[in-house]
Amino acid sequence: MVASIAAGTQFGWALQLSLLTPYIQLLGIPHTYASFIWLCGPISGMIVQPVVGYLSDNLSSTFGRRRPFIAVGSFLVVAAVIFIGFAADIGHAFGDPLDANTKPFAIVVFVVGFWYLDVANNIVQGPCRALLADLSGGRPGQMRTAQSCYAFFMAVGSVLGNAAGSYSQLYTFFPFTKTEACDVHCANLKSCFLISVALLLTLTTLALTTVSEKGLPQRDLLKNEYFSAAGGGGKGRLIFFGSMFESLKDLPRSVWILLMVTALNWLAWFPFTLYGTDWMGREVYGGAIGAGDLYHEGVHAGAFGLLLNSVVLCFMSLGVECVGKWLGGPKRLWGIVNFILAICLAMTVFITKMADKSRRYGDDGQLLPPDTGVKITALVLIAVMGIPLAVLYSIPFAMASIYSSNVGAGQGLSQGVLNLAIVIPQVKTINF
Repeated sequence: MVASIAAGTQFGWALQLSLLTPYIQLLGIPHTYASFIWLCGPISGMIVQPVVGYLSDNLSSTFGRRRPFIAVGSFLVVAAVIFIGFAADIGHAFGDPLDANTKPFAIVVFVVGFWYLDVANNIVQGPCRALLADLSGGRPGQMRTAQSCYAFFMAVGSVLGNAAGSYSQLYTFFPFTKTEACDVHCANLKSCFLISVALLLTLTTLALTTVSEKGLPQRDLLKNEYFSAAGGGGKGRLIFFGSMFESLKDLPRSVWILLMVTALNWLAWFPFTLYGTDWMGREVYGGAIGAGDLYHEGVHAGAFGLLLNSVVLCFMSLGVECVGKWLGGPKRLWGIVNFILAICLAMTVFITKMADKSRRYGDDGQLLPPDTGVKITALVLIAVMGIPLAVLYSIPFAMASIYSSNVGAGQGLSQGVLNLAIVIPQVKTINF
């Protein structure tokens, strides 16, 4: 039940990754500035997850340690999603002209809501993973299984989100979403987010009302030398940041390797997740914003590719533990799939060249969609990348939980520290 919350949050993430980069260009934000809007995700992750992890490790309430943060974060996600989905309507209400290429008020509402959504998602995810580790009772096998379950439900959310994003007529089920300020593409995004809100609220309510934290081990309350706050005397204060970064120097070699490999993985993944559907629209289909429907066809095809990716991710998440044992351990599995990821990323260059050479034009001189071979190759590539993604979503977090359990570290803060290895490469990528 706790892992199922990931389906609700990942539904919204899938929409962000597949549709929002094209959507912000419809609002008038140039393609070159799109990356800067995504900066909030990694920046908020660097700050919010360690803070929330530390606070959840040390919270004492009748409602539990993790559940208050999960509940608050989920409702913040809902509020942010509403802001994003209705940005064009709100901007028009404040004076954005309908025929303008750039809609400044809508852009402000969208950016604020988008950053707000990233902060809220980070509030939810860390405590969810920490609660899974708590429920595992310190048993390594249970921790790996719990994180695999979380990855499985992330895949389920991705399947649902990408399925919604790839269906261009979804707005017909919610006719009120199409307004004079919100065209078909905008209405589709709005409809997707409304479904996301309903799913997240349902799953969060079910989980928080059926799962109790009473009786869970409390041994991870500032007991270890690595993640303690000012020697244990700083409980309840945020001076732990200095101690946390100071303690990084004393981490064992195995943990440093875990952090570095995780960072390299996300350095490879983040550009693809940020621009995957945009790559399909621009490079594979050869379209452009405002020049016909070819770009949007490519975006929807990219969303369908991410749907296939999520299906592969879903099945692979269920088999991570078994495949890891068959290959000789989870670390060996992680090493093998990293080679698969490297090959897939290199293939994007080959597919782009293949698409360029096979461009076709109609009798009227209009560019036609790529041929079937190019489409299938691109979709297969995106789908196969679900294999390394399933491993990345589970094994590093399970290894961090196992280490924290062995040394008595706070599970919440340990997940926050691992998140630093995820978000720092994202900042570097965006700046590049």
